[in-house]
Amino acid sequence: MPAPRVLISDALSPAAVQIFKERGVEVDFQPDLGKDKDRLAAIIGQYDGLAIRSATKVTSKILERASALKVIGRAGIGVDNVDIPAATARGVIVMNTPFGNSITTAEHAIAMMFALAREIPAADASTQAGKWEKNRFMGVEITGKTLGIIGCGNIGAIVADRAQGLHMRVIAFDPFLSPERALDLGVEKVELDELLARADIITLHTPLTEKTRNILSAEALARTKKGVRIINCARGGLVDEVALRAALESGHVAGAAFDVFSTEPALENPLFGHPHVVCTPHLGAATTEAQENVALQIAEQMSDYLTKGAIQNAVNFPSITAEEAPRLKPFIALAEKLGSFAGQLTETGLKSVRVTYQGEVAGMKTKALTSAAVAGLLRPMLAEVNVVSAPSVAKERGIVVEEMTREQDGDYDSLVTVTVVTEKQERSVSGTVFADGKPRIVDIKGLKVDGEFAPSMIYVSNEDKPGFIGRFATTLGDAGVNIATFALGRDRPGGSAIALVEVDGEVPPGVLARIQTIPGVKQAKPLRF
Repeated sequence: MPAPRVLISDALSPAAVQIFKERGVEVDFQPDLGKDKDRLAAIIGQYDGLAIRSATKVTSKILERASALKVIGRAGIGVDNVDIPAATARGVIVMNTPFGNSITTAEHAIAMMFALAREIPAADASTQAGKWEKNRFMGVEITGKTLGIIGCGNIGAIVADRAQGLHMRVIAFDPFLSPERALDLGVEKVELDELLARADIITLHTPLTEKTRNILSAEALARTKKGVRIINCARGGLVDEVALRAALESGHVAGAAFDVFSTEPALENPLFGHPHVVCTPHLGAATTEAQENVALQIAEQMSDYLTKGAIQNAVNFPSITAEEAPRLKPFIALAEKLGSFAGQLTETGLKSVRVTYQGEVAGMKTKALTSAAVAGLLRPMLAEVNVVSAPSVAKERGIVVEEMTREQDGDYDSLVTVTVVTEKQERSVSGTVFADGKPRIVDIKGLKVDGEFAPSMIYVSNEDKPGFIGRFATTLGDAGVNIATFALGRDRPGGSAIALVEVDGEVPPGVLARIQTIPGVKQAKPLRF
């Protein structure tokens, strides 16, 4: 059997080439090829693996030509330059190295904080221009200041540790940070409003999701302490840059240091040109050590997959063997959707998640299923989490993950239940896979229901009173929303009830607010699967 072949189409450390060779993989090192998509498309069909950084764009058209491709390895965390659905459809594993850049990115945030506090870039430019403006650059001390960290995962936790070494007070907002983990890190866990009100310096370390986009909006910036300084070395789009420029102009925000921008490459930006803004061109992961780390990691992961079939840090497939895949696949989809259901309804800090398996599913590889459930649970807030990284991400945040198996007890051959415990409540949701292979939801908070998962849904909990269904359907009809399926459940006549409704297309803004005004409605949430 011929040795597997890997193409490296971006500037990866030469040490990666050596790793591939040592593990019996042929390597074609063409570091400039990724910039030429036509040449890449012309030769990609010859390779089993493709190792990239950010320059290579792996589009569906490239993948159409990649007849032999089995794995794409991204040296780094962001895989937005890979068409993951197209890769998944072709059975191509997409791997990344989620933790290789953490220290470097955290150090860059600290460096930006110092540059901002002491106006180092402007003072340097002034001094080298032959001026001696000693009185112009009046900085502030870091010691004793309150640092507010938005997102206290792997990178945020390193920033917290370094900040404590600088004798700063550290407060953190992260819905997935448990009180126990906060205690271990030595940070004070707070809600976002309290962080905005108290922090002298705010640094962001969260992925960009629909929940975190513009988390520092004009309204949020208005609630910050006067004289606050803001650092973003995470993702462009977390801060409303136009609103931040206005807050800088008014003097409410004293300064900002950005390494990432809403549009990149950032050849122009609302923040550019302001005297109290420091900008760098997405250098968070740009150190020799970080690039070496991620290059070695991706070479090891890809080699292990191509020579042994082992899967690590895949963003589109769990770590399971080829023999187990067909039987597990529908249950992986079920577990992920049950987790996603719970995650989309969770609004307060997560403490623990318990996944219970009953019947035949209890004899399967439940570790992969639990990973899928936790990935679904965390993804509404942490877009980059996947079925492989989910357990370690949960552990970082101090979320306890429990797994239980039981004998069959009830109407279903197999039953999976995801129970989420937050700081305020406990919520369970159960599902099964029928003979057609489609995951179904059969129980929500103890109320029996029978519904399929669909791309766009509305979940409503309400009092079981006459007239609700008519008012609900009328509200959707008046908004031009078409109902596809309607699943109902209740505990007893006149008691608590739920509706799980599949609709065609997006739910227009304002519709949920109108549903909330229907008498007896307790909660109405949009769901996407």
